[in-house]
Amino acid sequence: MSFTVAIDGPAAAGKGTISKAVAAHFGFSHLDTGLLYRAVGRRTLEGVGALEAVQSLTAEELEQGDLRTAEIAQAASKVAVIPEVRAALVDFQRAFARRSGGAVLDGRDIGTVICPNAEVKLFVTASPEVRAERRFLELSAKGADVTRERVLADVKERDARDAERSAAPMKPAEDAVQLDTTDLSIEAALAKALEIISAKLPATR
Repeated sequence: MSFTVAIDGPAAAGKGTISKAVAAHFGFSHLDTGLLYRAVGRRTLEGVGALEAVQSLTAEELEQGDLRTAEIAQAASKVAVIPEVRAALVDFQRAFARRSGGAVLDGRDIGTVICPNAEVKLFVTASPEVRAERRFLELSAKGADVTRERVLADVKERDARDAERSAAPMKPAEDAVQLDTTDLSIEAALAKALEIISAKLPATR
């Protein structure tokens, strides 16, 4: 059985946490597509061209522990606006989405571009201020030298770039269910997501 859950939304809205928990709950495979772009962005910071980085990308690079830094997040957002980079990663993501046993993919354009026929589409969002606070606490806990003001500015800058890019801009699919986590705990947000997905699962599962 192939069953695809597409989860989109801006940075620090909670989609990654929800996606991992959903995959674990249902026994689905999970792909954080943002890691693909972060891995490419990391290579560009080392001086490698974006297309060359995509073509030589390995699965091992997605496991590197330094892909969550603010610098790499910005680099990922910049390479993600390059149409050739996005096109090169589409086939990988679509093949993953239709694997047997079910799959959860989270990113910016899963429900609109990568998996427009996904059985379930969620758009997880939250206010910029709440998302910036979450990201600030996350980065601070890792020892990063950041300020709340700088993180909020980065969040807003990235939102604008992701929403305004010509190639696959970030936006909810027309048939996506929007899940605003601004005032929700992760437990409450996950419960809502599981309820939505459970209602769409085949009765034989």
